[in-house]
Amino acid sequence: MAQPQITGFEELAKQSALYPQESLVAVRKDQNSLHIGLPREVSLQENRIALTPDAVKILVRNGHEVWVEKDAGKGGNLSDHEYSEAGAVIVQSAKEVYQANVILKVEPLVEEEFRYIKAGTTLISAMNLPTLEKKYFEKLNELKITGIGYELIEDKVGGKPIIRAMGEIAGSTVLLIAAEYLSTPNGGRGIILGGITGVPPTKIVILGAGTVAEYATRAAISVGADIKVFDKHIYRLQRLKYAIGQNLYTSIIDSDTLAEAIARADVVIGTMRAENGISPLVVTKEMVSQMKPGSVIIDVSIDQGGSFETSRMTTHKHPTFKYNDVIHYCVPNIPSRVAHTASTALSNVFLPFLLQTGTIGGIEEMIYANRWFMKGVYCHKGTLTNSHIARSFNMRYKDLTLLLAARM
Repeated sequence: MAQPQITGFEELAKQSALYPQESLVAVRKDQNSLHIGLPREVSLQENRIALTPDAVKILVRNGHEVWVEKDAGKGGNLSDHEYSEAGAVIVQSAKEVYQANVILKVEPLVEEEFRYIKAGTTLISAMNLPTLEKKYFEKLNELKITGIGYELIEDKVGGKPIIRAMGEIAGSTVLLIAAEYLSTPNGGRGIILGGITGVPPTKIVILGAGTVAEYATRAAISVGADIKVFDKHIYRLQRLKYAIGQNLYTSIIDSDTLAEAIARADVVIGTMRAENGISPLVVTKEMVSQMKPGSVIIDVSIDQGGSFETSRMTTHKHPTFKYNDVIHYCVPNIPSRVAHTASTALSNVFLPFLLQTGTIGGIEEMIYANRWFMKGVYCHKGTLTNSHIARSFNMRYKDLTLLLAARM
């Protein structure tokens, strides 16, 4: 086959550098630039990551440096190549990524990660007060770490954006979980979630009337299930009915109808959120023992203590156990089942915050410049900036009360 001839013009173009050349994108750097580290999660089979490649690209364009540990996004089907193309530096070990000044991760630090994190670092992660031991906070103090519990952070209108986003995902997912474990192969009652012609609809009881309950209710309505929602507060039930836009069976928890509804239910979903650091326990062993064999309990609030006396924390690898032939699903991080969606939702919240932080001049400047933001911070001086959380913390760790001071 004849070789194509190179014309004189093509040769001249090569020698004169007239052909287009790849060039690096200009990146603005200044003294307010952040050095952000994204470690690979190692606890509780966590699959999420706090920033997507698209978010990293925007941060890098704005002058920030992002280091990503190798395979950190693998659980959410986000590859190292995508992060590298976005401008991140891929580091090979946890020891390297923890050299960053701002560590952004999903789960709290575990023992091995404390060996790598630098003193004076800003840590943005979950701060699950009911599940963390006292020594965790002692180590934060020793290393002079400013810890930001993202689930406690409030926005300008008093909402909790991370809780809202993860609640939407969990609420949409719990019905899929219920359908899975009601099936005969999984030891359930062998019934379809919802209802068909001539067959009574599935009975679902939802405890709590927050975001998870709202999205679980929407999903249950869509399949034709029989739904009953219980909460401690009337205003929450009213708000739920308004959000759903149609009439629902609702009742306060402190009533005789709760035990009866649970006894008849095929699925009971606990979504009660903590008011004093620990989720209220509303379903006793006796109430669970009255449920039908093969029925399903999903305790979404297990990460804050759980709403069922029979609950104990499980994992994605071993998600269920039975008590009196009732299937219990008590995985604390349900959004990790859909890690790609959950990672994108987290990223959507963190990106604007990090961009604003760089503009203002740093994490501490961001915290003190925005009183609405000072809701979930545990700084190295041992101060919780939310008096409500501080009281809860003091109740658990009375010998640490001298370290804690409520500040608003």
